[in-house]
Amino acid sequence: MKLDSSAVDDYLAMYSHEKQQLLQQLRTVIRSAVADAEEGIFWNMPGYRWNGPLVYFAAYKNHVGFYPGPDAIAAFANQLRELKTSKGAIQFSYDEVLPEGLIKSLTLFRMKANEQKKAVKKANKPGN
Repeated sequence: MKLDSSAVDDYLAMYSHEKQQLLQQLRTVIRSAVADAEEGIFWNMPGYRWNGPLVYFAAYKNHVGFYPGPDAIAAFANQLRELKTSKGAIQFSYDEVLPEGLIKSLTLFRMKANEQKKAVKKANKPGN
């Protein structure tokens, strides 16, 4: 794990200009949703932590994988019907318009879930 925005810059620089544009757009949307999140490289892909793991993304040959986790995929199932998904990931094709509002909502959902987990953990801590 490398918590360093320059490491993410290096990751993006490995890809073609076309792919970099979509990756940078995704990065910007995530950072606008949770500006205080720690940005770094996790599992060889850009990721964000805020009170725990938040979201990740990775470039592939024909798509970008966005990883908000299974809880977010389940909660947003109706909005994700038109997209290719798996248990914890969404695929965005390079030739499609990135659904920025949806990505922001998924990221905020994960942020709130992390806040709730932290509050429960604190409440269950001995001495509270």
